[in-house]
Order: sequence, then structure tokens, then C-alpha cells
Amino acid sequence: MDEHKLKLTSSEIGTLWGEYVNGTMTDVVNRYMVSIIEDEPIKAIFEDAITTFKKQKGQIVTFMEDEGFPIPIGFTESDLFKGKPRLFTDIFCLNYLHIMTLHGLLGHSTSLAVSVRKDLRDFYDSCDNDAKKMYHQTIELLLEKGNFQRDPIFYPAQNPQFITSQDFTDGFFGKGRKLAAIEIISISLNLKKSIMAKTLSIAFSQVAQTKEVRKFLTDSEKTADQQIKAFSKIMQADNLPVPKSWETEVTTSTDSPFSDKLMLYHIGFLFQAAQNYHGTGLASSMRTDLVTAYEGTILKNLMITKKWFDLMVQNKWLEQPPLAPNRKEISQQK
Repeated sequence: MDEHKLKLTSSEIGTLWGEYVNGTMTDVVNRYMVSIIEDEPIKAIFEDAITTFKKQKGQIVTFMEDEGFPIPIGFTESDLFKGKPRLFTDIFCLNYLHIMTLHGLLGHSTSLAVSVRKDLRDFYDSCDNDAKKMYHQTIELLLEKGNFQRDPIFYPAQNPQFITSQDFTDGFFGKGRKLAAIEIISISLNLKKSIMAKTLSIAFSQVAQTKEVRKFLTDSEKTADQQIKAFSKIMQADNLPVPKSWETEVTTSTDSPFSDKLMLYHIGFLFQAAQNYHGTGLASSMRTDLVTAYEGTILKNLMITKKWFDLMVQNKWLEQPPLAPNRKEISQQK
């Protein structure tokens, strides 16, 4: 069978739909950032990111049109207010691109994992390669500028060791063992992403045009800050460094370069994406205090995303993804 004649599955259409909406959101932010960046090497990376997504967007549109699905609205020129003052420093822009590239790597891998048709698998392979290239570029430039904070350094033991006590899981009141390297993977990633969410919430709350959106952004900033403090406390108890904050990389501008719709969606996206990382962290945790911290964080994220959903629906800003056919409704149409 010619697999190009195979219809795309619901999962394949779902990934294309999500890639389009999330990609257009990030593209709008990238196009604003490239307009304010003064550092030429940083600007060049953003220009590459914009060119890369333009290519990917065209391919996504072709896939969806060939299947007869409507193209999502996503985010457009109407969500970008050109000529507005600088809201972020160049270094924050570079850190933003690095973190969003990490999200892209995870998204492309998930999309590839549910794709069957070869043309779609080839597309996601290409997207993954583009994201890997961007990942290397952002890290190299951050290292060159002395702005990449590496994770804590451990020192090797003389020999492999086995767990010999049930106390290995006890992390309360300093009675238990120190953090394991596999636990720090998730803690560090979650801290960096929470720091990004907090910084964007602060910046967006300064420029949001409506009271309801400003209130939500203030709440999301507080939620992210609580999560940062919870995981930082665990790291610091073991005398381990935590990633630095980026609040000072936000200017005092109150003139918005983005629509409230884009800013609200962006923060919701970050909190929803964080649930994947928190779930992974929970699964790899072997200390009771870490399990408690992750469970609390996941619950708070669910609460903030519920507020986000209600506000997006209230403003008619949340596009509906493709749905399974309603067989009962169809049968009643005859």
C-alpha cells in the first residue's frame, strides 16, 4: 500500500494542530525579540529560528489541507504590536529561546512517537534536527557570554554502591541521605522552567491591558515563585546552588508588544508543559520530601491552569482542537 494514501490518524492530526498553534505563538514572540535585540550573534540565532519555523509552518499547512482539516488561527500579526519599547534584555531573550527550544525538543519527540506515515515521520525528524541545532547554538552562545548556569557538580565515589537502608527514602528534617544525581536532573529542569514562567508572568503583568488578565498573571507569578522556593530549599539544604533568577532582565516598560490573548496563552502553555516535567520528577524521586513537593506543585499547577482555562474561554480565545465525531448527534440529523 502507498502509505501517502493513508489518512492521518487522530494522534497525527492532533500533533500537527498543536505544533501549529504553539509554533505561531513562539514565532510572534521571536519576531518581537529580534526587533529589539542589539547583540548581533543573538539576533542571528533568532533570525534562524524565524526562518526555520516559516518552513515548518508551510509543511504543517500542507499536511492539514491535504486531509481537509481547517488551519488553526493560532497567533498572527494581530497579536504583535510593532514598534513598542524594549521589555526584555538581550540575555533574557537568549535564555528564552533556549528554554523554548527544550520544550520544542520534547514536543517533536512526542509527535514523532505517535506518527506512522513516513512523510510525517520525516517531517518530525527534520523538526527534531532543527531543534537540536538551535539547542547547541543557544548553549554555546550562553557559555560564551558567561550566562549559562550549569547544574551542581558531584565528586565520584571510589566504587559502585548499593542501597542498604530503608532510610534512603527519608528526606524530612535532614535525617535522610543527600540528593541523588538522578533526582537533581528534574529539580534543576523544573527550577529553570519555573524561573522562566515567573519572569514572563512579571513582564506580561506590567503590560497586560485588562484587569482580569493582569490578575491572572500576578497569580501565576506567585505560583511559580512558590515552586521555585520549594525546590530551592531542598537544594540549599544540601549546600547545592540553584539557578539564578531573571527578574532584573525585565525592563520597566508598561507598553505591551503583545495581545493579552498571546500573553495569557503563553503562560498557560508553560504551566501545562511543566506538568510533564513535574510528573517525570515525581517518578524518579526516592525521597519523601521530594515526592511531597512534586505532588503539591502538580496540584497548584492544576489550580492555576483551571483559572487559565476559564479566562481563555470567557474571552473566546481558546481554539477547539479537532474532535472525534459525535455519532449520536449525527444519527439524530436524519
